[in-house]
Amino acid sequence: MVVRIRPYRLDDATLVFEAARESLAEVWPWMPWCHPEYTIEESRSWLEAQVSAFEQGTAFEFAIVSAEGAYLGGCGLNRIDKENQRANLGYWVRTTATGRGVATAAVRLLRDWGFQNTDLIRLEILIAAGNVVSHHVAEKSGAIREGTLRCRLLLHGTPHDATLFSFIRGDHLDLRR
Repeated sequence: MVVRIRPYRLDDATLVFEAARESLAEVWPWMPWCHPEYTIEESRSWLEAQVSAFEQGTAFEFAIVSAEGAYLGGCGLNRIDKENQRANLGYWVRTTATGRGVATAAVRLLRDWGFQNTDLIRLEILIAAGNVVSHHVAEKSGAIREGTLRCRLLLHGTPHDATLFSFIRGDHLDLRR
């Protein structure tokens, strides 16, 4: 499936809300922001913060869309550490768009955007140990598995081990697409 990424806009609130509600069962265990009581107001508030952060260069969140413009999910560079020129790379795909390479394609697009448009040297993907689907995405996108971090993530009040993957500026040029 052909996908592209574009910066979020304020008028994406309904798209994000509907996709999150559709994907609750799959996303909530790993991303607590997508909870059973998630509201359109939360979607609007998050988008307001992200549009502002993008303009300020403190986070870069993108909508993942199909070639026709349908909303498929989101990805972004956040938790930017300017001093060490690194950021977290995160992603999620709505349930009806999974299993078609959407997340893998979006991660590659975001990796390339990040290295072309910022001075970041390192992009990190941190995944709860039990999130097998997300592990496959990181591996298929060409991220390098660096290891397991014990009790690194707190999800729904419970500590979880997490796997750390990374992209390093320059390394991605050698990866097979």
